[in-house]
Amino acid sequence: QVQLVESGGGLVQPGESLKLSCAASGSALSIASMAWFRQAPGKQRDMVARIFRSGSTNYADSVKGRFTISRDNAKKIVYLQMSSLKPEDTAVYYCNFYYTSFRQDWGQGIQVTVAS
Repeated sequence: QVQLVESGGGLVQPGESLKLSCAASGSALSIASMAWFRQAPGKQRDMVARIFRSGSTNYADSVKGRFTISRDNAKKIVYLQMSSLKPEDTAVYYCNFYYTSFRQDWGQGIQVTVAS
């Protein structure tokens, strides 16, 4: 059983930066991609950024140029560097590991609040 644990969330002011981390514990299967999703109150959970096994990435249009996803394969950690944060980035952020077996795991979620 794999557990994903997010860290690094919190309250920041608009324009500031924050870095999220998600570490996998337990025996991880072959990972096809790692991703960050977010869900604001009353809204659906949307993909923010994804990094594939090849190293290629894709981002939601709303965060392009401001957020960067990266990973440490050996440690099974995925990061999300968030810069120039806006109030509309406020949400619960979830990490997601998608495996070559078509299974996936989710973290428990971490709150990010951007407010002055």
